[in-house]
Amino acid sequence: MTYDPTGHLLLTPIDKDAPSRVQRLRQLGLGEQPDPAFDAFADRLAEVTGAPFSMVNFIDENRQFFAGLHTPTGTHSGSELGAAAAGSGVSRYMARDHGYCPHVVVRRKALVLEDVCDYPRFAGNPVVDEIGIRSYLGAPLIDRTGMALGTICVVDTEPRPWGRAGLDTIKTMAAELIEQIHRREDGRI
Repeated sequence: MTYDPTGHLLLTPIDKDAPSRVQRLRQLGLGEQPDPAFDAFADRLAEVTGAPFSMVNFIDENRQFFAGLHTPTGTHSGSELGAAAAGSGVSRYMARDHGYCPHVVVRRKALVLEDVCDYPRFAGNPVVDEIGIRSYLGAPLIDRTGMALGTICVVDTEPRPWGRAGLDTIKTMAAELIEQIHRREDGRI
């Protein structure tokens, strides 16, 4: 665990791969603008999991960018996430220290939080109070170079029993999206 100089536990892990990730994302043309294919993927992810919010998230040194986004109203602007969750006005961008995707990227493993309040390390995250997030399910997007580009994730404002089925689903869908990204890179899409 990482501590700041005052001895407090840091909520967001140190990400030594961020500069290399940014370079790889730019090479792939990802992480800087919304993508209708990723929005469609996020829509399907929400449908499959029954989650009200889902994202395709790319992470750089300072922020997260939701290149794909699903909200309960079916629009992709992101403002509904904020409106539905205490009016916080969340957009397609989120600070790197908000949420759980940075943990997934650094750990390079899926993360299941059925109720974030059950985990002291995660319960103090700003998205709990500012947005009302109570459950999270996410998996890393690890490309053929071994780089964790970002995540796919689903969240809810209520605790959710994701279980083994949810974990298997999120991992399978992450692999599916990585294949789509590889086909783009190879020029097959």
